[in-house]
Amino acid sequence: MDEISGEDEIIAISEDLVQSPVHKSAGTSIIDFGGYLSQPLKLREDLKNGCGGQLWPAGMVLGKHLLRQQRNNLKDKSIVELGAGGGLVGLAVAAGCEINQPVWITDQRPMFQLMKDNIALNNMEDQIQPEIYDWGSPVPFSLPRPVDVVLAADCVYFEPAFPLLQQTLQDLIQENTVCFFCFKKRRRADMQFMKSARRLFNIEEIENDPDREIYRRENIFL
Repeated sequence: MDEISGEDEIIAISEDLVQSPVHKSAGTSIIDFGGYLSQPLKLREDLKNGCGGQLWPAGMVLGKHLLRQQRNNLKDKSIVELGAGGGLVGLAVAAGCEINQPVWITDQRPMFQLMKDNIALNNMEDQIQPEIYDWGSPVPFSLPRPVDVVLAADCVYFEPAFPLLQQTLQDLIQENTVCFFCFKKRRRADMQFMKSARRLFNIEEIENDPDREIYRRENIFL
């Protein structure tokens, strides 16, 4: 246990609960997913409102997979991203995949301004719609229903939120919904979440991604 002390209190934080990331200073990254975007994205990163404000590895893996192998499979699909943070994956899909309706990117209120900033930074106001969505709460009325495609990258990181994430997935995923779910295993509880999810959904690991051996060495699953 590590201890953080202030003037009036000591808070004990377990590294098994939340793994400390390598934090970046606020700034803007240029991302083209290895050349799969002809016009690179500009992504503002800012951690002042939470860890979702920086780029995480599973988002890079999922974004590249969608651009490389699903580029022509998303037309006429309603698409919602969960836990979008700054909106990396949803922006990548809107920028590089063949779609004909806006992509919805969602997260908690602290991330809302960052999502809007990144939409504006890439001049994608007509292609992306941001929305506040707290896991476990009712589906926002603004989201399309049914949802054809759910995107979720690096959403498995905080064990107390697992039941809320599971409830949200159950609310959105219907018989014909496809969910692209990518996460980095950081602790044993992460695999327990997936074990529980397998009892609720038909889950298949994507085995034909050319980068699979590379990202699996980093404990990333897609």
